[in-house]
Amino acid sequence: MSMVDIGTKQTIFREATAEGLIKLKPETLQLIKDGKIEKGNVFDLAKVAGILAAKKTSELIPLCHPLPLSSVGVTVKAKYGSAVIVKAKVRAHAKTGVEIEALVAVSAALLTVWDMVKQYEKNQEGQYPTTAIDNIKVLSKVKRSE
Repeated sequence: MSMVDIGTKQTIFREATAEGLIKLKPETLQLIKDGKIEKGNVFDLAKVAGILAAKKTSELIPLCHPLPLSSVGVTVKAKYGSAVIVKAKVRAHAKTGVEIEALVAVSAALLTVWDMVKQYEKNQEGQYPTTAIDNIKVLSKVKRSE
């Protein structure tokens, strides 16, 4: 087992965009929109969590190269009445791509949403029947010499 040797690759501009969603009860999403979640502003904290996670990707994912990220942007929006969509765009001038960083950003942001709202998602039996993190994927990947 070893890290991939990228020593001979050229440093170029790289960008990746990823997204994912979390399905919530409509009532929970309304609490988020109304600013009534006990822990604070869900969307703002999820954005910060995503940015921090992208920066720490090489510490979380074995054999992942640490990269000098030049930009990490995370958006969090309500959609479809009972879902929250997270999108992350990561940029770097590096020898390898930034897709994993974008995926980690999305994952951490979605997990943060879950953590902040889980008390509102339980049913009578203490289960989470509608809550689900889903459809995390890379939307686009760009690389170009400058």
